Amino acid sequence: MTRVLVVDDEPAIVRALVINLKARSYEVDAAHDGAGALKLAAARQPDVVVLDLGLPDMDGVEVIRGLRGWTRVPILVLSARHASDEKVQALDAGADDYVTKPFGMDELLARLRAAVRRAEPAGGEDDVIVETGDFTVDLAAKKVNRDGRDVRLTPTEWHLLEVLVRNTGRLVAQKQLLQEVWGPSYGTETNYLRVYMAQLRRKLEADPSHPRHFITEPGMGYRFEK
Repeated sequence: MTRVLVVDDEPAIVRALVINLKARSYEVDAAHDGAGALKLAAARQPDVVVLDLGLPDMDGVEVIRGLRGWTRVPILVLSARHASDEKVQALDAGADDYVTKPFGMDELLARLRAAVRRAEPAGGEDDVIVETGDFTVDLAAKKVNRDGRDVRLTPTEWHLLEVLVRNTGRLVAQKQLLQEVWGPSYGTETNYLRVYMAQLRRKLEADPSHPRHFITEPGMGYRFEK
């Protein structure tokens, strides 16, 4: 069973999420502040985290950073904050998706399922290894190695990298990337791509400001080059 950690200080929202998730056979843990969330995540090892940014003891972005220090678990941010810069800040810290309050339960559950699905290992006998001068991508093991060390990627970073690597040398349109990585209801959220491409470049490019492998085709999409 998929285990979900719900982090929100509004009892009504926590109660609604717990009821709806349990009705769909999820196991659910709940925390009402950031410190409790970090402790529960370490103790219970959830498969996905639903996190409110407005917590009483710390900002939700700090919780994201705390989780990203040791886990790649998908993080779905749930927040009343509508400003795009706050969304980008949460995504840049390592969140995988962002749902604005008030929200529809069906949409939230669909995004949660998509986040869990992206984090699951793909089946099949794929053993493709792609080598560049700076790093190696093992598609079967879902690992990236740079300078002899594994590079920690979030599930969304990995999924974006995987789509680009499987299309080496070919332009992948922005809309295609958004729909393959975030789901069919996406297509115009190009700020997501900018945030995650910047993260991949920081982690994998020798000179992120002059990328050799993750190429932007302005207004069109992105291309991966070995």
